[in-house]
Amino acid sequence: MDDATRTDVLKRLAYIEGHLAGVRRMVEQDTYCVDVLKQMYAVRRAIEKTESKMLRGHVHHCVVDGINRGDDGVLDELVELYEIANR
Repeated sequence: MDDATRTDVLKRLAYIEGHLAGVRRMVEQDTYCVDVLKQMYAVRRAIEKTESKMLRGHVHHCVVDGINRGDDGVLDELVELYEIANR
């Protein structure tokens, strides 16, 4: 992972951790279910954006490097990721 992507992903993960801790507090405080669910959806979107950022970086760096080295296994890994994401 390149440094810029790593920095961005770590920042996003810290945000997600904080947001998730807030959701936990909401549940502990018996906050109205709809309000908790809205925050859970926001956490999910944040995770999806982080995944997208990581995948974009992986494709632009690791996959390109692998193909340039003649490593077709990187393409199999992409297919595997696609299958996992669509289970």
